[in-house]
Amino acid sequence: MKSAVIRQVKSMAMSCDRVGNLLLAKFSTHGANDTCVIIPASIVFFLLKNLPANQDPTLQAPPAPPQITQWDWDNPNQPRAFTVNCKVLPGKISMSFNLDVKPDLTLVLDRSNVELMRQILHAYSQDLIDLE
Repeated sequence: MKSAVIRQVKSMAMSCDRVGNLLLAKFSTHGANDTCVIIPASIVFFLLKNLPANQDPTLQAPPAPPQITQWDWDNPNQPRAFTVNCKVLPGKISMSFNLDVKPDLTLVLDRSNVELMRQILHAYSQDLIDLE
């Protein structure tokens, strides 16, 4: 059985594939290397329906995002998410990804990163194909 890895997210970047059914998410984390996850469009649309919108007009933006390179897309060992479970905690959200090739990954996003993710997902939703 794979044990889960837990990371606190500093910032993130995302990129859409050419077909329109996958997002590559790259997370900059506290105390660890950047982490990438390939997220299918079905999970993106689930997150869009369930991530809360920011209600705080004074929310600060997270630090600069990590750079996504061609290697991030071409890496044959890049994990792909099968499912995600979200848990709302005080001031943050925990997202647990069930992955195909690596230990499962739990990311903890503060409110600014939740809002950043929601905005990025919304921007890419026009490029993605919702098959459900």
